[in-house]
Amino acid sequence: MSSIKNHDFSQEKNAIVGGTLYLVATPIGNLADLSERAIKVLSEVDFIAAEDTRNSQKLLSVLGISKPMVSYFEHNKRERGEQIIERLQAGESCALVTDAGTPAVSDPGADLVVLCAERGVTVTSIPGCCAAITALTLSALPTGRFTFEGFLSTNKAERREHLADLKKEKRTMILHEAPHKLRTTLSDLADAFGGSRRIALCRELTKLNEQIERTTLDGAMEIYAAKEPRGEYVLVIEGASESTESGAFWQDMSIPTHVQYYVDTGMSEKDAIKAAAKDRGVHKNEVYSVVVEQKNAQK
Repeated sequence: MSSIKNHDFSQEKNAIVGGTLYLVATPIGNLADLSERAIKVLSEVDFIAAEDTRNSQKLLSVLGISKPMVSYFEHNKRERGEQIIERLQAGESCALVTDAGTPAVSDPGADLVVLCAERGVTVTSIPGCCAAITALTLSALPTGRFTFEGFLSTNKAERREHLADLKKEKRTMILHEAPHKLRTTLSDLADAFGGSRRIALCRELTKLNEQIERTTLDGAMEIYAAKEPRGEYVLVIEGASESTESGAFWQDMSIPTHVQYYVDTGMSEKDAIKAAAKDRGVHKNEVYSVVVEQKNAQK
């Protein structure tokens, strides 16, 4: 730490330059995660563009920073983007912040970056928190290749099409979801990918009550049938396996439906559970517990 304190930062990219848009990552829950460089930029730019000026004002107040702010969000981005560009082209500096995390990731800030690129305005990033990457590292799922899918559409047809496109996606998938939509999304994911697909449900990241639930889609539906979803979620979902790619007949089935398939062919329930477990590569007790849970829920 002492070597960092004694380091000469004068030759590094720390001076605030006019005509530059600074993308400043803000904490996703823990204020201690805000970097010294981010604080310096927020303190020294000419103005700040914020997704919600009220939320950002709370952060600035904690830091003791007072700066002119303008709102920049999905529904005013076209008009406000032009106004921000004009000020940047006139030589002012601007910090762009979102409510939490890295701006321009699943965020209207991406459009402002495009506009800057088209108009020859310099953009630089002050890296920091990103909920998607934080969740990925905590998921215990493969991290070498992944795809960030943001929020699923609320339009049913678009959502089905999106999930159909992802059915054979081999990379780990990352989604954001609001608590009041979580149960529906888990059900849709299980219908699209099969209930045995592994998932990590990450909530309250970096906060005191941080929680990571590592289970299957069937398991997640059981958990949230019994308790109310709370807080914003990042869902990290296992990519498709080779059996998915080859079109395993049971891939779109939930575990109870898979077992019932074998029962309908004449098997006893005990043998059907064994067969389904063999297909899925899991212990028969795991399949049995899901079947029992469903029976109890239907009583």
